[in-house]
Amino acid sequence: MRSMSNNGGSKIHGNLTERMDAFKERCRQAGLKVTPQRIAVFRTLIESNEHPSAEMVFRQVRKIFPNISMDTVNRTLLMLKEIGAAIVVPGLGGPKRFDGNIQPHHHLICMKCKKIIDFYHEPFDNIQVPQRVKRAFAVSRITVYLEGLCDKCRPKR
Repeated sequence: MRSMSNNGGSKIHGNLTERMDAFKERCRQAGLKVTPQRIAVFRTLIESNEHPSAEMVFRQVRKIFPNISMDTVNRTLLMLKEIGAAIVVPGLGGPKRFDGNIQPHHHLICMKCKKIIDFYHEPFDNIQVPQRVKRAFAVSRITVYLEGLCDKCRPKR
């Protein structure tokens, strides 16, 4: 199951053309060139159902651009995060996993197979940040992740 959202959401919010146009505009606003390699990395990310690592994205993009380096893919993914076109899924402890879905949502993370599942639960969007935290820290995003075992990894009863 890719998405457990109660709003019918999926990995790609809006159509591909709209997402690509928004990405290109984010690049321009950040003063970045819109290169075919950056487009390929972003497109691979938003079309993935796996919350891919840089290595996973690299393997896909290399099919289109055989000479692209792992460093280029990694730097591009980090740039996507910096300009707000992607997020890094917290909590895995291994290689960073990226998510091109920047709409409010949360994650279920299987601690055995490392599968990541999107879900949406509106009350999590309304978590109240304590005033002492607000004074010391500018919160830009609230996300919740739950760790456990997915259906495939959970012992059967």
